[in-house]
Amino acid sequence: MERTDIITMNGNALTLLGEAVKVGDKARDFQLLDVELASKSLADFAGKIKVISVTPSLDTPVCDLQIHWFNEDAESQPGDVVILNVSADLPFAIKRFCAAGGIDRAIVLSDHRDVSFGLAFGILIKELRLLARSVFIIDKDNVIRYEQIVAEQSNEPNYSEAIRVLKTLI
Repeated sequence: MERTDIITMNGNALTLLGEAVKVGDKARDFQLLDVELASKSLADFAGKIKVISVTPSLDTPVCDLQIHWFNEDAESQPGDVVILNVSADLPFAIKRFCAAGGIDRAIVLSDHRDVSFGLAFGILIKELRLLARSVFIIDKDNVIRYEQIVAEQSNEPNYSEAIRVLKTLI
């Protein structure tokens, strides 16, 4: 499924692939890779509230700001909250980025292999094979409780609104 008029990058319209999700939907499963090339799916985070920060590419200034913001916020979250960052970056690049940038609280995962997360959540950018900047919060029962696809990809997400919704689930 292709969707237009949802996002731009530097003012240029882009196309999203995959079926859109919305608040109240059951989260669709996905297969991601961690930095050690181990497969991770929704089931790996069972019983947790999942905050999923999605970045197009970690090696860009806005993505760097976004992952650092969520990594810092992870320290203040209780044990039943897991902060994930998903991008289409290679696991090797993610590992290097996290080591150099001190990312040690957020779990940083790659959708490079199958783009299954991007397609399952409707955020794969057709023209770039990257994921659209977005934030999802999924409760312990795997119901989506928050969804933001950032309209202009060079902008940061609405952190305060995401955290406001997260606090209602804790």
